[in-house]
Amino acid sequence: MKKTTPTIIGTIIGDVVGSRFEWKNIKTTEFEMMHENCMMTDDTILTIAVADAILQGKPYGDFIYQYGNSWQGFGYGGNFRKYLASPSPKPYGSYGNGSAMRVSPVGFAFDDLETVLDQARQSAECTHNHPEGIKGAQAVASAIFLARTGSSKADIREFLSADPIGYDLNFTIQEIRPTYQFDVSCQGSVPQAIVAFLESDSFESAIRLAISIGGDSDTIACIAGGMAAAFYGEISEELIDFALKWLPGQFRDIVRDFDERFAGK
Repeated sequence: MKKTTPTIIGTIIGDVVGSRFEWKNIKTTEFEMMHENCMMTDDTILTIAVADAILQGKPYGDFIYQYGNSWQGFGYGGNFRKYLASPSPKPYGSYGNGSAMRVSPVGFAFDDLETVLDQARQSAECTHNHPEGIKGAQAVASAIFLARTGSSKADIREFLSADPIGYDLNFTIQEIRPTYQFDVSCQGSVPQAIVAFLESDSFESAIRLAISIGGDSDTIACIAGGMAAAFYGEISEELIDFALKWLPGQFRDIVRDFDERFAGK
């Protein structure tokens, strides 16, 4: 099967595959990945917004606001919908996982960890200016940067467990699966996505593990998918094509342009 070096498509695949389970959670890794009931959600739209902002060198907030208003009805949270409806949008102190699900382009685009952490903060704080919202974005972006630049999973775990991130990652997916419930906060979903990636042995297994705990399935899989794409460096062409078919042409073009600029950095 043909393989390709991925960037943000890993995030998009997680969103698309996880979309049909967000309100119909499952507690197993055994499910059909490519299903007719899948779709893109707000996770994909805002990931594309961040990627486009990077490609054009423009402020994240401008593009997040523009894309959110251009693509309505894809599962945005209530506070974000109010943000989009405002003629003068301002950050609203959110610690939701929206900051983490859209940040993967930052982890792929920039060349040093200090810049990645700063850009992740900027991408978050236009809406999610709560410390936990910023930390969630920084955790995901830094994990992607470390993964794509050759760090081991042990090193990634150590970095994310220490300051300034300081997540408790001392649990397993099997331990939390029976009792894990829907939680859209960064602190209640980002560590779980990280552990799904850390326990995986391939891109696909990371997506399966992330979805298998239930909860905010598309977003947890989206976050895990970005890290897994960066670490494993390959995704089957079949799965990529499946995810891309749910995207409008404009989005597919941005994925292509982002890959052309940043894949293999």
